[in-house]
Amino acid sequence: MKILVCISNVPDTTTKITFTDNNTQFNTNGVQFILNPYDEIALARAIELTDGGKGSVTVINVGEVNTEATIRKALAIGATDAVRINAKPHDAWYVAYQVAEHIKANPFDLILTGRESIDYNGSKVAGMLGELLDIPSVSIIKKLDVTDAEATVEREIEGGKEVITIPFPFVAGCAEGVAEPKIPNMRGIMSARTKPLAVVEPVEVQTLSEIISYETPAPRGQVNLVSADDPAKLVELLHTQARVI
Repeated sequence: MKILVCISNVPDTTTKITFTDNNTQFNTNGVQFILNPYDEIALARAIELTDGGKGSVTVINVGEVNTEATIRKALAIGATDAVRINAKPHDAWYVAYQVAEHIKANPFDLILTGRESIDYNGSKVAGMLGELLDIPSVSIIKKLDVTDAEATVEREIEGGKEVITIPFPFVAGCAEGVAEPKIPNMRGIMSARTKPLAVVEPVEVQTLSEIISYETPAPRGQVNLVSADDPAKLVELLHTQARVI
């Protein structure tokens, strides 16, 4: 089985986010970038499915040269090889289109993504890939099992769970529960240095969206502490200030 895992290079979750150029550009100075946590889950499941010589795992990233440290981490975790499409990831459409064009020339049995990237939280790439490749896609899955002919995925829906069987090839956006992220060991770190990392140039595609400006969330307001012995005061505040009742 040939599995492709799409990975993103995202700011560490503890990063303090700031912007430059009149809030039109993300300020990368001093920012530590990591492998998107949801993509790590997808990668971990891909490695489990191919463990013992049952297939190969390729990771793909749309990014510039500064993303290669993140790609090498994915190789250290256990990916077989990697592809970097040498372009700035303008938006989800641009990323999906570049990845889809690569897949058309290099078919895979299974394409996995994280449910979303933790920087923009769009949850768009998996669905777009399915449409561009004219194959099934499903998000946000909590479980993935495969047989020789098809896969079974499980996802949460309102009031229960949905279990779907899907023929190969297909795209799946992975969430918590699919697998536990793996920590690279020393052997993996050493081998990652020599694993193939192909750099390919992007194809021409129209950019369909443009970021006009960024805004940081409003600072947290003042907290009102109400004694547990005064529930009437709590009800009053919920009614007059929070206006939720």
